[in-house]
Amino acid sequence: MTFLIYILAFAVLLGVLVTIHEFGHFIFARMFKVHVQRFSIGMGPVFYKKYDKHGTEFALSAIPLGGYVSMITNKLIELEPEISQQLTEEQMKNTFDSKPKWQRALIMFAGPLANFLLSIFIFTSIFISTIDPQTVPVVEKVYEDSNKVYYASSFEEGDKINAINGVTIKDAKDFNLELLSYAGFTGELNFEVNRDEIPLSVNIEVLDFLPTSESQSNPAAYMGFEIAYKMQPIIGRIVSGGSADNAGLKSNDLVLEIGNEKVNYAEDIQNIVSNNPDTTLDFKISRDDNIFYIPVDISSRVVSDEARGFLGVQFGTSRSFWQAFTKGVYETYNLSAKTLQFIGKMVTGNMGTENLSGPIGIAQMAGDTAQAGLLPFMYLMALLSISLAVINLLPIPVLDGGQLTLLGIEAVRGKPLPEKAENMIYTGGTVLVVMLMIFAIFNDISRFL
Repeated sequence: MTFLIYILAFAVLLGVLVTIHEFGHFIFARMFKVHVQRFSIGMGPVFYKKYDKHGTEFALSAIPLGGYVSMITNKLIELEPEISQQLTEEQMKNTFDSKPKWQRALIMFAGPLANFLLSIFIFTSIFISTIDPQTVPVVEKVYEDSNKVYYASSFEEGDKINAINGVTIKDAKDFNLELLSYAGFTGELNFEVNRDEIPLSVNIEVLDFLPTSESQSNPAAYMGFEIAYKMQPIIGRIVSGGSADNAGLKSNDLVLEIGNEKVNYAEDIQNIVSNNPDTTLDFKISRDDNIFYIPVDISSRVVSDEARGFLGVQFGTSRSFWQAFTKGVYETYNLSAKTLQFIGKMVTGNMGTENLSGPIGIAQMAGDTAQAGLLPFMYLMALLSISLAVINLLPIPVLDGGQLTLLGIEAVRGKPLPEKAENMIYTGGTVLVVMLMIFAIFNDISRFL
């Protein structure tokens, strides 16, 4: 049963990503009246096909890796003259290479664009349906062992890290992503921190930062400290009829104090409330820049034969559609930039290639996230959609980016490259893509050995 889940999750994941990508090419080709001969999901022999009223063959092919949109070109008609007998005069006149360069470029770019739009849609759906946890990375422990201390002497336990080189740390993943983006860097890193509620700027000089795969797997440990991601004490959803609801607490209330105890994080509220069942506690609240003191009658629940206090809230903030959408756009942009940056670091050797995954690794991730729930699975789909878009935009022949590069060269030269040169370029691109696929599969297999 578990094996079946992995197979189905992989099929759904890859099927959606490829279909969306190829549909981008297809819809723009149709928009510019270029005849699409075949829209295939999968590669190799066709085992199912159906034609639409325009004569386009929609196919499922035997090898479930990738897909393609086959458009009519003048070169194809020259190589296979019999195709012209199946085409109308209008279709013969509207071949792909008869179109202006800007239209051909848009058709090529439309595949990656569709993947970017898919990731924005998924992120927006996730963000609008979940609470923003409002987490902040906090230095939990500074290593005292001199073998581990590297840059940690500049930090203290309890430091809140708000930004790295001006980039705000918005959630848990941002801390590692930002540090990884400086793998191999020599120079100064600036950390904006809060120490005992006082804003500080911590500058550290780094030399060949995060030089190994081991250090890249845990940047905080390399720097000599441990990070905990703690939620801000902001009330999110309120349980109807619970203690918070009855007392008049509201979503987005910031809890400053409970009784005489200062509140720094959501866990402080949980600890205080849990230890005070059936008690009235005075909450100091910040709401719309105003301060309120609200008495809350804490109810109780029995946990492991012991009465524990219960407030009836979830922490975090709710998002409007616009907030969810703008965050979805930002996440897509940010992760796209980081993906491109990490690819560059792999090429230069500043980042290890061990985490490069092929179909086996993707299948494993698909199955793991599918069993974890719909949201993790959809999040993985958004991440892979971004990766598919970015990789396809690389200037490698046979990929969309390679086609766009050749169009750019054609625009500069005023004519296409000689056919022999184009054939050599495409052959080289194909060999490179096949080698990358073999290397990724090798990585997948090595993880199981």
